[in-house]
Amino acid sequence: MLVLALFATIGIRLVFLQVVDAPAYAGGGVETRLRTVYLPAARGAIYDRTGAPLAHSVEARYVYADPTLVKDREKTAEILSPLLGVPRSELVKRMAPRKRADGIASRFEYLARGVRIEKAKQIEKLDLHGIFTDRDERREVPGGDLAANLIGFTSQDMAGLEGLEARYDELLRGETGKRVFEVGQGDLDAPIPGGYSRTTAAKPGSSLELTVDRDLQFQAQRYLSERMAEVRGSTGAAIVVDIKTGEVLAQASHPTYNAANPFPSDPTDREDAATSFVVDPGSVHKAITFGAALQEGVIKPDTVFPVANTIVKGDTPFSDTHRADGRRMSLPGMMAYSSNVGTIRIADALGKERLYDYQQRFGLGKPTGVGMPGEASGRLLPPGEWSGSSSGSVPIGHSVDATPLQMAMVYATIANNGTYVQPRLVRATIGPDGKRTPAPDPVTRPVLSPENAAALRHILEAVTTVPDATGLRARIPGYRVAGKTGTGWRLVNGRKVPGEVASFIGMAPADNPRYVVAVFAHTPGGGGGDISAPVFKDLMGFTLRHNKVPPSSGTKAPNFTVYPR
Repeated sequence: MLVLALFATIGIRLVFLQVVDAPAYAGGGVETRLRTVYLPAARGAIYDRTGAPLAHSVEARYVYADPTLVKDREKTAEILSPLLGVPRSELVKRMAPRKRADGIASRFEYLARGVRIEKAKQIEKLDLHGIFTDRDERREVPGGDLAANLIGFTSQDMAGLEGLEARYDELLRGETGKRVFEVGQGDLDAPIPGGYSRTTAAKPGSSLELTVDRDLQFQAQRYLSERMAEVRGSTGAAIVVDIKTGEVLAQASHPTYNAANPFPSDPTDREDAATSFVVDPGSVHKAITFGAALQEGVIKPDTVFPVANTIVKGDTPFSDTHRADGRRMSLPGMMAYSSNVGTIRIADALGKERLYDYQQRFGLGKPTGVGMPGEASGRLLPPGEWSGSSSGSVPIGHSVDATPLQMAMVYATIANNGTYVQPRLVRATIGPDGKRTPAPDPVTRPVLSPENAAALRHILEAVTTVPDATGLRARIPGYRVAGKTGTGWRLVNGRKVPGEVASFIGMAPADNPRYVVAVFAHTPGGGGGDISAPVFKDLMGFTLRHNKVPPSSGTKAPNFTVYPR
């Protein structure tokens, strides 16, 4: 009876172990045999407006370690370091045994991402204990420095770090998948046929189609960099805008860098000058003062009045380089010779509140929202903060902080019959299924009436046509050009930096504008007519030819009288 009772007890216990408790024990065993392998999502590409790739991903491999299987970390790291380009000490650290959050030993640790396939095959042939490879993606930037300050770059694990890669990282990167499967132990370290296996597929990221034209972008960078080398410039920007759509066709920065190998570069080389370069714009701001005065009826296109050589505001004298000696001067004459005195007198009649209002309407004082991360807002001086000299400095573009792109959009508004169109760099998104979704329509608002915008364009054309005008070097054979020169300062943390910022912003053809080109250059010294106008001429000329815009053959440039009798 005792023996029978003993066998009955053992039998009942075996039934519980093999039937009732079996799932729990089996599950506990599976946990120790599971391996997780992550499946990187293909990162979306970045294309120009023609579909040419500016940045895209290609197949590569990632190398990872199972720390529980690595036998000699020091020796393994020594072998892998030259192949992966990762310091030996770092590899030793990554292969160290560690526990996951759930207390189970980690069996997956990245050693390197984006490894070239041929390099991964070398590693596979070494047959190192606990070292494995799997499919990955590697970012390629075919153009090197082409639009690099716009595109930015990614980290080794394909996370956007700067530029549009960072701004649209969530859209581009997709969702990582994973494969969880059961493996044997020791020498049987391989997937168990029929064992536990579950795969969550990776979801590829979407792609971006930019408004940028790579041919225009290349030429903008070339013309800008060549000119900056000639004039010993430190920072510069060149922008091409389609006035009807607000699309930025080119946005070049100097200096630039190689986005395919960004880390040797200085962080300042990687900034987008068009949206981060804060300047005191100088005389290119005068178009705002004239436009506001025309719209408010303070002046008319045929307004004429005497202009002295100097005017004093507060305790500060403001003088003209082209001396009128008190003669009666026309509005085109004041613009052609960049008269500070004439502009200040117009602003006096307009009033500081209305001038401040139009600065905001033209888009100053806040980011344009073009799509670049970290875009500067600039700063306007509210009327309540004006000093005695502000009524002289603000109308002529001093005591004003703005970016090159903000000022470019002022002129795009004038060119577009007085309607402001928000600039944009992204034209569409392309889903993993190839479906193209156009970007939302840009924000628009009226600033000037079409009649006053046309009058202002007429006045601005004097800058490139009147003898001895400041912008004669911006003229393009066969095309009428309207624009303005400027000389201002660079501001860093609100403080003036030595040197001057020379600028030219213009539109063509002046009789029926299609594009605006803005050029800004920080140099040891020099005005916009000498430094920036030649770049404008080359870049606008290429833009017009590239887009097959016919010359201004139907109309001739107007004849202007600077000093009417």
